[in-house]
Amino acid sequence: MNYKKYIKNKELRFKLLHYLRFVPDSIMLKLQYEIKMGRKLNLREPKRWTEQIQWYKVHYRTPLMTQCADKYEVREYVKSKGLEHILNNLYATYNCADEVDLDSLPSKFVMKTTNGSGTNILCADKSLLDINDIQSSLNNWLKRNNYSAGREWSYKNIIPKIIVEEYLEDKSDSFDGINDYKFLCFNGEAKYIVFDVDRHTNHKRNIYDINWNFINVITDYPNFGDSVDKPAGLEEMVKIANTLSKDFPFVRVDLYWVNGKVYFGELTFYPWTGYVQFEPDNFDYTLGENFTFLK
Repeated sequence: MNYKKYIKNKELRFKLLHYLRFVPDSIMLKLQYEIKMGRKLNLREPKRWTEQIQWYKVHYRTPLMTQCADKYEVREYVKSKGLEHILNNLYATYNCADEVDLDSLPSKFVMKTTNGSGTNILCADKSLLDINDIQSSLNNWLKRNNYSAGREWSYKNIIPKIIVEEYLEDKSDSFDGINDYKFLCFNGEAKYIVFDVDRHTNHKRNIYDINWNFINVITDYPNFGDSVDKPAGLEEMVKIANTLSKDFPFVRVDLYWVNGKVYFGELTFYPWTGYVQFEPDNFDYTLGENFTFLK
């Protein structure tokens, strides 16, 4: 069922799911999984990775997940691992949209809320921004309840804020924007790399094993074949991903390699909310074999 066809407004979808927050997590996840994936969810003995992520939402909960899902508080976690040098420059922190002061910010920046995913404003020229539009978007994002939407527990107790960071650029890169390396880590060991390019124009996605061998898998974005050389910083990024993931049965560690330097992106416990179709389908099981916490 293409529910987005009937409820096109994203904020309205979030509100409806918030009103349904009284539905127990396991029941809601079974409903969502069947609607989005076209098959029943096995929470008792999950074999697929997409099923295991739903199990993870219901059964694995620690305050450290809340800290690390918070895009501001996670900075302290990164520092505690001796990795402060990979943090992007932080320009400002605000508690609400009315506090945003564009005059005090540089001409380029990235603004994001700390309580969700995809709530970013990439500003390459602040003279083109409308403060009213920015405040409207930020207010909607700050009120958004990501927990009730996909029952992603790690977001539940975050106190939402707004942060402003440096706008990263790599003009030597042949792709549009900066390249995003997402490491799928199990029990402190990176196993696969999800490589996103052209995210704001013609989004494409490749998947590699940890040695940068291309895996011909398609997700919600098309892949672009085995055409990219192994990044010079891969070994360093793998070590960092392993360090940042040691405290969790599973987490995705997002890093950037920009102008010969590693930058931290975020930690994500439920990539794609666990609702992603792999082609071929058996890759779902292949990923699931790494989720040894359940075995």
